[in-house]
Amino acid sequence: METSVAAEGTAAATASAPGTQDGGARGLTALLTCAMAFSMLQLFLLGALGPRLVDELGISPAVLGLTTTVGFGTAAALSPSGGRMVDRIGPRRSLVLLLAVSALALALIGAAPGAGLLLAAVALGGIPQALANPATNKAILATVPPARRGAVTGLKQSGVQLGAFAAGLPLAALAGGLGWRGAVWTASGAALLAGVWALRALPADPPLLPAPSARTSFVPQGMVGWLAGFSLFLGAGIGSVNTYLALYGVQRLGMGPTVAGGLVAVLGVAGVLGRVGWSKAARPGRAEWLPGLLACGAVGAAALLAGGLLASALVWAGAVAIGVFAVSGNAVSMVLVMQRAAPGRAGQDSALVAAGFFAGFAVGPPLFGLLAQSGRYGAGWVLVAVEFAAAGAVAFLWAVRDWRLETGKKA
Repeated sequence: METSVAAEGTAAATASAPGTQDGGARGLTALLTCAMAFSMLQLFLLGALGPRLVDELGISPAVLGLTTTVGFGTAAALSPSGGRMVDRIGPRRSLVLLLAVSALALALIGAAPGAGLLLAAVALGGIPQALANPATNKAILATVPPARRGAVTGLKQSGVQLGAFAAGLPLAALAGGLGWRGAVWTASGAALLAGVWALRALPADPPLLPAPSARTSFVPQGMVGWLAGFSLFLGAGIGSVNTYLALYGVQRLGMGPTVAGGLVAVLGVAGVLGRVGWSKAARPGRAEWLPGLLACGAVGAAALLAGGLLASALVWAGAVAIGVFAVSGNAVSMVLVMQRAAPGRAGQDSALVAAGFFAGFAVGPPLFGLLAQSGRYGAGWVLVAVEFAAAGAVAFLWAVRDWRLETGKKA
């Protein structure tokens, strides 16, 4: 790992030099934002295009939820080894692989004749999800000065919500003209172009590091363990919202498919703004308390979604609040990892926290799907609120424990 740390320090020093922080930094941030967007675009597309998939492929709402389970279950299983791989092969190779596999997975989704190939393609899409956070975090540590890492992290994490916006508005609208398959294939082509961009724009990786010891633990410990637990509950709630918000709009609120896709787009825009703003605010001493506070806000957001059954305007406010609070919690957790990661472990620690988030995405939607199958969306949003409340409890327990430890050290 010493070679990795030295390489990161050298690259960061280069990035700090005059003339490299402007165009080069903006280009890097844009590329990392695109990588994060494409890593999860397939699942946002499945949510935004859910009403069309249910009609044209003849799949049930429960099977739609199963796509999320398969995708994020694969990502959760692969994340620990994916983090190790990123630490070993470097961010450039990892990002090119991420974007190439994303393009292939989207192409296969567009070709799926039924649930079988659809689920297989979604499982393949778990690979870029597993690589996304460790690869992009590693690239930031290698090229961005410490003072700017919080802002750049927030911007690149907002790429996930940029993907939600793209799925909910332009791609959903494109599906109205080209059909849902044409929209998904368009996204596949864009991911392939982004892969070429990464290959040409990023500096070469250092030589491959030796494979890590097989005795290295995959079990998250300390702060990483607490953040993984927080992310598990947070991901369960967010995954349910992403998968079923558009279908909720169509089946219970009387919206058309394109308007319902707009709910996902609104959530995406709010998530971009929230992730950037909260990540900038996540300075040491303050960042530790933000996950719990954001989870509390997310509980209120879930209540607004449930309130849409009484007044449909509330569902739009709920979508905004989910983006501002729930979605932003994941970005703040990544800022915390980067602030506290041990030298040479940024990829591994990022992956372990992400694994908790992905596991939540795998568990939450099927539970919600059982309720949606019987039309009990109100109960579904109560379940989401409980999941967010559990995330807040874990976050506050860790923050209090961490504060006591720091106070004890200073005493």
